Amino acid sequence: MLLAIDTATHMAGIALYDQNGLHVEQTWRSSANHTVELMPSIVHACKQQGLAPSALTAVGASLGPGSFTGLRVGLSVAKGLALALNIPVLGVPTLDATAYAHSHETLPVCAILPAGRGRWCVAFYQSIAGDWQRRSEPALMNTDDLVAALQEPALVCGELDVQLVRELHRATPREVVIASPASAARRTGYLAELAWQRFVAGERDDLASLSPIYLRRP
Repeated sequence: MLLAIDTATHMAGIALYDQNGLHVEQTWRSSANHTVELMPSIVHACKQQGLAPSALTAVGASLGPGSFTGLRVGLSVAKGLALALNIPVLGVPTLDATAYAHSHETLPVCAILPAGRGRWCVAFYQSIAGDWQRRSEPALMNTDDLVAALQEPALVCGELDVQLVRELHRATPREVVIASPASAARRTGYLAELAWQRFVAGERDDLASLSPIYLRRP
């Protein structure tokens, strides 16, 4: 059983996933209380499924970009569990998990995370000849940069606040589709699925060197 942990932003979550698919998924809005909320949520999920800690075979963690403190909380817990249980830890970029929910979309997908101070973490994805792939490296943009990058048809998803949605509706072409709040939200189940794919492929990350992804303006 793989445990997935996502504390990259105010939207936090955990999931339990194995060869049979998703067993538990929990997502909540955290007011910078990741440290207090994360472990009780993991314990509750394992108890709900009747799982002892020894039943965990891998841990997946959201790597960011995202909150400095939030990322370190999630990655510290993931590394601690991996070390204590001698199981693999697998990092997944947060924007990859955000976009993956829309991997069957025919339009290019623009995944967005808030970076504070009117800035956004952004990456573009697309299925090309059936191969889902990231088209651009994650970048830090202000709203004007983002609008300029969205002058071609695309689906926009991620943590979009009301003001950003209004601006995108006003300033981007009609062919830019804004996902609804429920479909735009980042789900830890998708993070778990991406981590599981790496796990069954025999991959694992180095405990000592695995670190969060932070973006800075060029």
